[in-house]
Amino acid sequence: NFLIVLAVVLAVLLVADRLVAMRGHFDRVALLRLAELVLILLVASVPVAMPAVLSVTMALGAQMLARKKAIVSRLESIEELAGIDTLCSDKTGTLTQNQLTLGEVHPWSGTDAQGLILMGALASRATDNDPIDLAIMAGLNDAGVLKGYQQEKYVPFDPVSKRTEATTRDTSGKVFRVTKGAPQVIIGLAHLSAEDQVKAEQTVNGFATQGYRALGVARADGDGPWTFLGILPLFDPPRPDSRETIARAVEDGVQVKMVTGDNVAIARQISAQLGMGTNIQPATALFPGDVTQGQIPLDAIDRIERADGFAQVFPEHKYAIVKVLQDSGHIVGMTGDGVNDAPALRQADVGIAVSGATEAARAAAALILTAPGLSVIIEGIAEARRIFERMTSYVLYRIAMTIDIMVFVVLASIYFGFFPLTPIMIIALALLDDGPIMTIAFDNAIVPPRPVRWQMARLLTMSSILGLLAVMESFGLLYLGATVFHLDPPHLQTMMFLQLVAGGHLMLFVMRTQQALWTPPFPNGKLFLAVVATQLVAVLMCGFGWLVPALPWQVIGWVWVYNLVWMVVQDIVKLALYRIEETGGAEALPFSQTLRQPLAAHAVLHHRVHASRTAD
Repeated sequence: NFLIVLAVVLAVLLVADRLVAMRGHFDRVALLRLAELVLILLVASVPVAMPAVLSVTMALGAQMLARKKAIVSRLESIEELAGIDTLCSDKTGTLTQNQLTLGEVHPWSGTDAQGLILMGALASRATDNDPIDLAIMAGLNDAGVLKGYQQEKYVPFDPVSKRTEATTRDTSGKVFRVTKGAPQVIIGLAHLSAEDQVKAEQTVNGFATQGYRALGVARADGDGPWTFLGILPLFDPPRPDSRETIARAVEDGVQVKMVTGDNVAIARQISAQLGMGTNIQPATALFPGDVTQGQIPLDAIDRIERADGFAQVFPEHKYAIVKVLQDSGHIVGMTGDGVNDAPALRQADVGIAVSGATEAARAAAALILTAPGLSVIIEGIAEARRIFERMTSYVLYRIAMTIDIMVFVVLASIYFGFFPLTPIMIIALALLDDGPIMTIAFDNAIVPPRPVRWQMARLLTMSSILGLLAVMESFGLLYLGATVFHLDPPHLQTMMFLQLVAGGHLMLFVMRTQQALWTPPFPNGKLFLAVVATQLVAVLMCGFGWLVPALPWQVIGWVWVYNLVWMVVQDIVKLALYRIEETGGAEALPFSQTLRQPLAAHAVLHHRVHASRTAD
């Protein structure tokens, strides 16, 4: 919108100046030439290709993410992925290996260890390939004992009931029920005495402090009451790369918060092992009311903000956690794999369906992982930031180049009384610009060390300053062409055509990175060759007089020397602008307030986006 308004305003000024110069003596041919020039100038200057270039950049970026085992379901989610500052990660399978082993079981009175494991195995179903079920069955001394039982009915685990249940018939024809699940649920079913309940909870807590996840097991004959049989401890070791990956995430400005259905002690133990901190908040305490009705206590907001993780989490708690963090101004990523995780994945700025997730979770997610582990997500964030850096480079270049062309052509026409470019030159300039800008999507880019977002005031200020500097460059060469090289107007036009082609593409090298020109990352081969090819075409056009009056080769050489010197000047100014920004002296620059505005302002925009998604 800024560029369109600028182009229209300058075009109006140009038309008004020409009409005033005619002093009421309107020449039909002159008016037609003026209209032709203005229309071509507007078409060439307004960045109609910007959406296409950005879309191509994101599409190619999505291919790179797919090669890193992260499939993007919506291209615009790449921008959100680049801006994530808080990642809520499931524990099991993402932070841990999801390879459970059975520890030393704790049978209750009247039950031996193998009998307890057998009942736990009967409350499982091997065909589901569930890691918990497989770990319990692996604990049997003789797996063949299961052949003596027939499972007549099976109720699988779900996040609400937090247990499985099987109706089983033994070899004598006796029917009984077995169940396994969260200890507090199984203890509640068995109606233990207060003393036994305390004893069972102490056992569970003892396992938890060692990092073991505990399952309670109970049995009921027929439709009779449940009898508590004991506790099965399961250990899921952290992934070897999780601690290192979390440390890298923190360095990159992303806070990782653990989300698990396990109790606080287990979560705290695993979190400490991974270097995430030990401030684990139980979701049941954070949200005592009905979170589906928006009942979120005010004191929970600060606790969620400062928490290192959350335990005893139900799916509806995930949604509430995301909402609270977003309301606090964070850009939030949330992992999930189940049907009940879909609302939280849809609400998150970037919902992430982990490897093996259900179809419902995959449909709700913006990012779908095809490999387990946190490192896939962190690599995806880094790649998204690299993609965002390419898009930012293009936007900076496009704005600066448009300002250079429009301001120079209009002011030169008003001041000198002749058009510095012919319509055919403007068309050729636009065509020669297409090749290099399409290769920006392949350019080498650094990974910004912090989450990135669009800051348009900053971009407009930076590109406007460099664009106006390029206008000064163009006027300087026009002056030299008239006074030093003594060129007539047609040859001045050719020289200015070459200046805008060469100076524009050299400015692209300046804009593509915040570092000095001579420091890595260097331009990608495709971008470099595209620029070389277009410059070669422009030089041959000017040297041999293809479509334009021919320039002496000596003048062409001086134009290039002039542009190379100015490229260094532009780079120095660019470095100075970024230095002012980094050292906190940006108060003197118009974009300073944008750089320091609260994250809550960004959250409002994201919430509107998500509200529209939900409505859709």
